[in-house]
Amino acid sequence: MRGRLVKKSKLLVLITILLTTIFTTGFTNINRNPKTVYRVYLEGKSLGIIESKKSFENYIDNKQNEIKEKYNVSKVYTPAELDIVKEITFEKSIQSNTEIYNKIKDSSSFTIDGYVVKIKGIDTKDEETGKTIKGKNQYIYVLDKKVFTNSVEKTVKSFIKEEDYNNYANDTQKEIKDVGTIIDNIYLKNKITIKKDKIPVNKTIYLKEEDLSKYLLFGTTKDQSKYTIKDGDTIDDVAFNNKISIEEFLVANPDLTENSLLYPGQVVTIGILKPQISVVEEDHVVKDEEVKYTTKTEEDPNQYTNYKVVKQQGENGLNRVTQKVQKVNGETVSVVGIPAATEVLKVPVEEIVVKGTKQPTWSGGYGDLIVTKGMFGWPATCSTISSPFGWRWGTLHDGMDIAGCGYGSNIFAAESGVVYTASYKSSNGQYITIKHDNGYYTMYAHLCMGCMYVKEGDRVTRGQPIGGMGQTGFATGVHLHFAVWTGPPYYGGTALNPMAFY
Repeated sequence: MRGRLVKKSKLLVLITILLTTIFTTGFTNINRNPKTVYRVYLEGKSLGIIESKKSFENYIDNKQNEIKEKYNVSKVYTPAELDIVKEITFEKSIQSNTEIYNKIKDSSSFTIDGYVVKIKGIDTKDEETGKTIKGKNQYIYVLDKKVFTNSVEKTVKSFIKEEDYNNYANDTQKEIKDVGTIIDNIYLKNKITIKKDKIPVNKTIYLKEEDLSKYLLFGTTKDQSKYTIKDGDTIDDVAFNNKISIEEFLVANPDLTENSLLYPGQVVTIGILKPQISVVEEDHVVKDEEVKYTTKTEEDPNQYTNYKVVKQQGENGLNRVTQKVQKVNGETVSVVGIPAATEVLKVPVEEIVVKGTKQPTWSGGYGDLIVTKGMFGWPATCSTISSPFGWRWGTLHDGMDIAGCGYGSNIFAAESGVVYTASYKSSNGQYITIKHDNGYYTMYAHLCMGCMYVKEGDRVTRGQPIGGMGQTGFATGVHLHFAVWTGPPYYGGTALNPMAFY
């Protein structure tokens, strides 16, 4: 009995000791003081715990003298993807500022105070498919807002004459008395926002206006290619042979004008423009515009087929027209005439030509006609060329655009021939191609819907209405795209400058 009591007594002591230990341990954990610390996350992943957020930020700032000197700033901040979150914990594992810094210094970019400029992209259409291409937003980083605003102003002045721009900005434009141009509006088509923020130093940060201006014009800060002028070179030749427009050449060489004379050994810049912003200029234009005379042909059966005499000399008329012209980055994209403001200064005189129809008795005929300047008739009722034949932004504009005649106005066959194509193409819209008797082809694009008056295989004569001016296909405004080819357009033919035939 006594033995059982002794065993029971020992058991109670053991249980008491065990409970006391558990109670003491638990009491100690409950009453241990928690600590306020900061957990560092990089892109959501914990890097460890530090004692002081401020101390860590100061540590980073003190380590970045190279960044401070490069950008001339007094403060450097933690990377944008780094988060420092306050915590209350019992954990004793605290890391030093150096340990955390070493984990991020080579994998992340530190930040400095600056401005983030967002340039909203502009939707465009694919020339072949006609599908909408979503504009791509881009971001530009500067330390000083003036670097951006001044660079934009320089870019604007690249496309608009500085004198005209200053007169518009200062409201000192002269009123139009007879003919002339005044600027109604200048604006950027892109939506631009500027926000003060901490910017990563691994981004391109523009410190100089000239660097940013170059980027806004050419899409790169790299130096453009150079060309050394040879004897006989003209601005037209140099531009065309290097696949750029005259306007692009003058933008890349601001010290030159269209009338400048080049000299052998002179070094010029050849730069294909890739503007990062769209500068819109809207003009009010009053101009005197020639009205091309029409030609009437009379047949004389008593004369052989090589007989051709001008019975009445044709004379062009003259109209004073008013137009609203819109340009984007110096390129005319829309010309809208105001018919009510048109003043007839001179009525055109019709040309009358007498041609023989009598066939010669000998064989062989007279061969093909030789194309000379003035052989083709003008294909529209107006003569404003909104975009000439030539290179622009690395792409050949294979014809000339005639605008200002108005939607649905007549389009004429430039010469007699057979309709080769009367169809639709996503880039050309409604278009007609004529194969002429002399082997040349002419093409008439962007005709209005339901405005093709001829079909494939039809025989047409010079001056015959074949369609109406429109805006189908890839066209930013109502106009005619008129092209001359030595062979079938796009299928082995070569595009020629239409103005060589006038």
